[in-house]
Amino acid sequence: MRRINEEIFDPEEYQLAMNWVKENCAEGPDKNPTMIQTSRAKKDQDWETVVKMTMIVRDLMVGNPRLAEMDFSEEALGHNAILSGFQGQRHWTDHFPNGDFMEAVLNTSFDWNGKRAPYLVATENDSLNGVAMLFGNLLTNTAQIFADVRTYWSPDAVQRVTGHTLTGAAKDGILHLINSGPAALDGTGQQSRDGKPVMKPFWEITDQEVTDCLEATSWRPASVEYFRGGGYSTDFLTKGGMPVTMSRINLVKGLGPVLQLAEGYSVDLPEDVHKTLDDRTDSTWPTTWFAPILTGEGSFTDVYSVMDNWGSNHGSISYGHIGADLITLASILRIPVSMHNVAKEDIFRPRVWGNFGTADPEGADFRACSSFGPLYK
Repeated sequence: MRRINEEIFDPEEYQLAMNWVKENCAEGPDKNPTMIQTSRAKKDQDWETVVKMTMIVRDLMVGNPRLAEMDFSEEALGHNAILSGFQGQRHWTDHFPNGDFMEAVLNTSFDWNGKRAPYLVATENDSLNGVAMLFGNLLTNTAQIFADVRTYWSPDAVQRVTGHTLTGAAKDGILHLINSGPAALDGTGQQSRDGKPVMKPFWEITDQEVTDCLEATSWRPASVEYFRGGGYSTDFLTKGGMPVTMSRINLVKGLGPVLQLAEGYSVDLPEDVHKTLDDRTDSTWPTTWFAPILTGEGSFTDVYSVMDNWGSNHGSISYGHIGADLITLASILRIPVSMHNVAKEDIFRPRVWGNFGTADPEGADFRACSSFGPLYK
């Protein structure tokens, strides 16, 4: 707020950003009841605030030499951050516009300055999910989708509510991954050479794909019943048919950090089916429909078991099946993996892990990490 009030941001970039927003960020309809909808003047003011918030958080992370030219040499340095988080609720969002625009734009591979590497921002200041976002980004060079692991929809429930029969990757059920802001826009409009939906490193994204992602996104006035300060939430649908990996770090007392992951696929639903299911949560938020790959055992006995064993309502979704890479990275850092659906033949851990037992690789992983101690301290 100090930087907003004292205008500690680049005024020329701010004008560039506002012009870009007016041209590219379509404001969606206000879902709030008429009696609590904010005025047009308040909505316009919110746009100005959320754009400033976006610039300021980026400047806090990586600095901005332009600030030094404005006699703010200390603020110009930034914090050399590869990851950040925004607390938001409630002390901020009860009074100020929410951080949804800020989180979505920074996590995306482009903004008013063009295509660039994502600035990773974890919503609700969830540092543990932020670390999972960081792992996915460093392994793939792509943007990450931060989402709530919100709802399990069984085939029977979908049939009962919509009359639709789930098929393909979704035949055993789906998880509704949804959160008001921090999901990257990248999953809405990028394609491979053969026309399949993908999420690319920023240097491979075309100008047309940037346009397609923006056109697939609506910026909806925030639900003021729980975002009293207003703001704008991102409304879009992640394309189906992409191989993706959902992961999260949990912090367990007496044990430390533990990684869990689930490989699977994003899912397309018929438009009317999506709307019916989406309306059960909040239609102003971005949605990713996710079908984990099942093994018939343990946490992957069925789709409900995946959600039931997930350690938090947050997950980081990365493009590609990168579970094997995450498992190897975790072993290097001495972080045990409690839940995964990666085939045994694809897993690589240091050879010394075998000295902690070969019949139960998951148990051996916990023993090895405990014995060797963390590498990240």
